[in-house]
Amino acid sequence: SVSLQRLGGRWGAAVAAPESRQRQQARGPVQVTCEVRESSASVPGPCNAAGPSSDSTSAGLKWDAPEIGRNLGSVARFAALTASSAALLLHQGAGHARAAPLWRFSRGGGKRVGGQHSQKRVLILMSDTGGGHRASAQALKAGFEALYGKEYVFDIVDMWTDHTYFPFNNAAKTYSFMVKYPILWRIGYTVTQPRIVHVPAQQVMGLLVGRQVSAAYAKYRPDLVVSVHPLMQGVPLRVLKQRIKQGLQDPINFATVVTDLCTCHNTWFNKDVDKCFVATKDTADRATSMGLDDRQIVVHGLPIRPAFSKKPASRPNLRSKLELKTATTAVLVVAGGEGMGPVEKTCAAIAKACGAAVQLVVVCGRNAKLANRLQQRKWPEGMHVLVQGFVQNMEEWMHACDVIITKAGPGTIAESFICGLPVLLNGYIPGQEEGNIDYVLEHKVGAFEKDPNKVAQLVKQWVASAAEGPDSEFNQMVRRAKALGTPESLARICKDLAALAEHPTFYAGHQQAPMAIQPS
Repeated sequence: SVSLQRLGGRWGAAVAAPESRQRQQARGPVQVTCEVRESSASVPGPCNAAGPSSDSTSAGLKWDAPEIGRNLGSVARFAALTASSAALLLHQGAGHARAAPLWRFSRGGGKRVGGQHSQKRVLILMSDTGGGHRASAQALKAGFEALYGKEYVFDIVDMWTDHTYFPFNNAAKTYSFMVKYPILWRIGYTVTQPRIVHVPAQQVMGLLVGRQVSAAYAKYRPDLVVSVHPLMQGVPLRVLKQRIKQGLQDPINFATVVTDLCTCHNTWFNKDVDKCFVATKDTADRATSMGLDDRQIVVHGLPIRPAFSKKPASRPNLRSKLELKTATTAVLVVAGGEGMGPVEKTCAAIAKACGAAVQLVVVCGRNAKLANRLQQRKWPEGMHVLVQGFVQNMEEWMHACDVIITKAGPGTIAESFICGLPVLLNGYIPGQEEGNIDYVLEHKVGAFEKDPNKVAQLVKQWVASAAEGPDSEFNQMVRRAKALGTPESLARICKDLAALAEHPTFYAGHQQAPMAIQPS
């Protein structure tokens, strides 16, 4: 039961769940009642909860809502939702909690944003927390255009930044700050993994920004929603379900394209999606453990840029075009879009260890200062070094080189495999990228080393091994990497998504509707 009380001039909700889990399961669904009254008591503390005992489960949850309290009707609905969520979590556990109903959304009005009525509209939900999510969204758009021309219109939307308010619209800045301090990111990543943490958190987020997300749906009016970010399942999917239930829009499908290679945060996996596209068997197993069934999970690989799906020019022709030496081992050092990592120290160590035996290609991204320092640096006599900024033809550089040195980003690793490049990993973001290191090592397609001097020694060993013939360890790594590449993954994902857009079957959860297509 919930009581909504005016305490010290503020409205708050209190919920009590007096029965034990065993008694509740025997009796049936939890019934939530709501009472509104005034009290002269002092304002309570923020939260007080007691865990389950052998005989009973009781909890008091008080939510201070001064802003929502300006409207008593809104407060009552807020209290009912809070009580429902809390009671269900207490009795059934976070893994089985059902979303309490949101307040009724407005239909929205006006013209649909852009496009012709005959065109299907695909809304891709992402967030600029790192460059990989936007890159995956752009790859999906390019893949659709390559396959279907102008049949589909795409909206790539950073839902939190573009359609919500503080602090939610600061997600990208918060991420950029936290990844600079790995211990902070590791703590945040680990603490939010359990459902008992992230399910209630998403319910609260739905309360606070649900109307803004609903307004975004009304604005774009999509025929298909695709999430390429772990925080774009819980709230957007719940809001979509509620809009459909309220008759504000026709049923449409919701798909997730997981952009992590191996280690994935649990918020990627929501049991109500129509399809969940993953890159590896390891990720598929994680999805299964999170409650998704085989009909929902599709293993295609990562959505890599279309340029990597095309047959490349021969290496001699590429090297001639890119002004690389034809017969010298080429080492590609990638600093990422923002030019991060120990790039300068690594290049200096390789120059000292290998000299003219290798040629270096250094992609500095947007770090103009790094590029300028490397261009002005004095290199060993006869050593060929090319310094690049942000490049648009990464597929050509990868196909032209023999080795890549990069951090453990999933997209770069997948692209390297397509090009048959052994991968020398020199850094990672805690949490989502740690498993990528294990994946590379277990499949014997590269190495991991953070120390620049040791990286240089590994490069020296690989160069020597490459000269030993086709059966050398280095050349075996090349063949193993090529075997792991999935150049057709983007086209397969796009074809399956197109089928979902053409055959909408979603209605408040996949269990109430047949699947549009079967897993490939």
